[in-house]
Amino acid sequence: MQETISQARAAVEAAIGQVETGIGAYTPIPKEQVASIIDHTILKPEATPEQVEKICAEAKEYKFAAVCVNSGHIERVAKSLAGTDVKPCVVVGFPLGANTLESKVFEAQDAVAKGALEVDMVIAIGLLKGGDLKAVYEEIKAVVEAVKGKALTKVIIETSLLTDLEKAIACLLSVAAGADFVKTSTGFSSGGATSPDIALMRAVVGPHVGVKASGGVRSAEDAYAVMAAGANRIGCSAGVAIMQGQQSESNY
Repeated sequence: MQETISQARAAVEAAIGQVETGIGAYTPIPKEQVASIIDHTILKPEATPEQVEKICAEAKEYKFAAVCVNSGHIERVAKSLAGTDVKPCVVVGFPLGANTLESKVFEAQDAVAKGALEVDMVIAIGLLKGGDLKAVYEEIKAVVEAVKGKALTKVIIETSLLTDLEKAIACLLSVAAGADFVKTSTGFSSGGATSPDIALMRAVVGPHVGVKASGGVRSAEDAYAVMAAGANRIGCSAGVAIMQGQQSESNY
């Protein structure tokens, strides 16, 4: 037990050191590249197969980064996107994050076996707020290791439920565990992405770990704001509206 705690502490300290050397070196994504960083998203429970296919078609048309869905749709999405540069993306432990470590690992592995190339996992928010940082670190690490070499991992920290200190800690734990991205929100809680949260997360993780803004990005103006703050992925269902200069009413 003590050895595990020591390893976790050393990993976080190493992450802090990496961050401190990289602060200020990040260059924001240019506005004209917005399509290339959008994860076109459909996560509502009533999403039909036809709606999922439509999202895939739109993602291919606009050359978005990924299509993000619940795990029940991932085979369909992987098949639809085969042969394109658009990545099939799945959410894990969604939307509460209150699942067991084992169930998150299984869900991630199962989704990857069915074609997912990116995995967006929700952390155990209650454990983080309760101070069990070791458990949160081990959970992120387990999912990262379960799909390593097969899929990118993005860690959803649900910023609207956290203090700034907790946001920073969650980001450091994610970096220490080897995650590829940290992500603001599920879009199903009390708030979504904000520019101040994106700026904080970017400052914490440095230039070499991704930051994904999700929840409440409904227009090109919203997208450009989070990009300027440091986001290099945007998760939203408003991708087409953004590209057409319109405003979407959807929260995700």
